[in-house]
Amino acid sequence: MTPTKDHISSAFDRDLEGIQARIMKMGGLVEQAILDAAQALETRDLELAEQVRANDRVIDELEELLNEEAARVIALRAPTAIDLRVILSVMRMSANLERIGDLAKNLAKRNAVLMTMPAINGSAAQLRRMSRDVQIMLKDALDAYIQRDDALARDVIERDVDIDQMYNTLFREFLTFMLEDPRNITPCMHLHFIAKNVERMGDHVTSIAEQVVFLVTGEKPEEPRQKEDTTSTDTDLSSGPSLGV
Repeated sequence: MTPTKDHISSAFDRDLEGIQARIMKMGGLVEQAILDAAQALETRDLELAEQVRANDRVIDELEELLNEEAARVIALRAPTAIDLRVILSVMRMSANLERIGDLAKNLAKRNAVLMTMPAINGSAAQLRRMSRDVQIMLKDALDAYIQRDDALARDVIERDVDIDQMYNTLFREFLTFMLEDPRNITPCMHLHFIAKNVERMGDHVTSIAEQVVFLVTGEKPEEPRQKEDTTSTDTDLSSGPSLGV
């Protein structure tokens, strides 16, 4: 018996619901990873930092499952137009979420090293605020996806400028601390690496918001997003002391 069109449509809708539920679960885990990594840094909580690193495996597994499911739906359902845009957008969003999770894990890895060094006054609290702003951006980007709200997605894109400016401020503060006391050089290098990772998280969140705009409108945002990271014209500390990935 040949499946009816309504039956095929119903099955496809269920497939899409499953994929979208998975991307939201993944997004929630990534949001928590951002907050936990920043809190572990501020409170010097090694156990919480290790939990962030362990939970990254769950995020990676979810991305793999999501991509497998998306590929299966494309192969079996041959979606077209808006349905295909949904699936392709989710796959691109999952790649950005996985990368944000990796960056949060990298933050957590720095915690063990920084615990052996003197604290740099106020830096951990500033990094936590910056991380919190990125987490809120991510929440709004995911909400924009669920609500198909391109205006909210565009607002998220605009807010990345604020993250860049916070990074620039921290960068210059770390330079000042290093000039004041050579003993601050190593911890400030690690802290700069963390700040740069948070700034990159903002870039990935912006990419997610751009996918929402594409999903809703069928077009990429009209203007290239403005970047306010000016540190490339200053002393290059972007690589930081390496700990691996």
